Amino acid sequence: MELPSTREEAWRWGDPAAIAAAAELPRGVAVAGEWFLDLPGARAVFVDGVLDAARSYLRHVTIAQVEGGEHVLGRRTTGTGWSVRVGAGASVELLQIVHIATGGENQLPAEIVLADGASASVVETYVGAGWSNRSTRMTLGKAAKLTRAVRLLQSDGFVSLRDEAEIGAGASLIVTVLGAGDAGTRIDGALTVSGDDAFAEYGGALLTRRDQRQECAVSVRHAALNGQSKQIWRAVAADTSTASLAARVEVARDAQKTDGVQSLRGLLLKRTATVNLKPELEIFADDVKCAHGATVGELDQRALFYMQSRGIPHAKAQALLTRAFVGDAFAQIADETVREAFVADADAWLERAL
Repeated sequence: MELPSTREEAWRWGDPAAIAAAAELPRGVAVAGEWFLDLPGARAVFVDGVLDAARSYLRHVTIAQVEGGEHVLGRRTTGTGWSVRVGAGASVELLQIVHIATGGENQLPAEIVLADGASASVVETYVGAGWSNRSTRMTLGKAAKLTRAVRLLQSDGFVSLRDEAEIGAGASLIVTVLGAGDAGTRIDGALTVSGDDAFAEYGGALLTRRDQRQECAVSVRHAALNGQSKQIWRAVAADTSTASLAARVEVARDAQKTDGVQSLRGLLLKRTATVNLKPELEIFADDVKCAHGATVGELDQRALFYMQSRGIPHAKAQALLTRAFVGDAFAQIADETVREAFVADADAWLERAL
């Protein structure tokens, strides 16, 4: 199996061995549970990368041949996948997708194509065990709007995501990812702000415990005037786990008036845990406003003492402070039901970790 090497800079904190081990997990039965949020709209269930038509209500979603791109893991997904194409000025109802893994490896590509002025929202949830490998190619026309929320809740194995996006003039892309399962995670993003006055936001939270490893490597390339981007990530690491965040902003020579923001923050619940942060700026234009921040620390002991002095148990005080820390990464989720689901997933993780 062709896997990347940790000798490559983009994979310096990667864990190819965990991918190989996840691909060898024995097949089992599909995990039971109600994973859809209480929201109207189309629904799709994929079990080991194959559509479960009996539990799906596709509407505007089609099953088609989709290219996985040239990425080392993304190209493995090329084949039958799901596709959403929205015509000019149209708006489609929320699409929810549940990915269930039962062991071994499964591949699935996807594409989201929005014409000028179109809009769409997608919520994806990953559960089960095994290696779930996904690629999603997003193309946004002029003034199009796309929001995606991704919940990584697999209990074992590995989830690898490859996202590629082309964002047209005046378009808006907002992607929020939460890693709150016990599986390893690799998030690869390559976004291109190719139209004037476009906006891209890609961020989220990685929560790790035990000896788990989660990582993301996201780059945003500005290639047009007046572009804006945000990369807001939060990482919480407990026990001997490792969370790694690498965020990159590239500003081309003609991309004047670019405004790029990076905020990478890590929280260590124990000093045996590790958080790696790597913000990068590569700027060739001379009229830009780009900023980045990267901090790693522990919970404020004075705040913990104050809360305990007011009768709040130590574990509860830790949970409240950690929840507030992670909550920054969910602020951009407009739908209240989706945002509450992310908060509930984070709370469930805190109950297991603390």
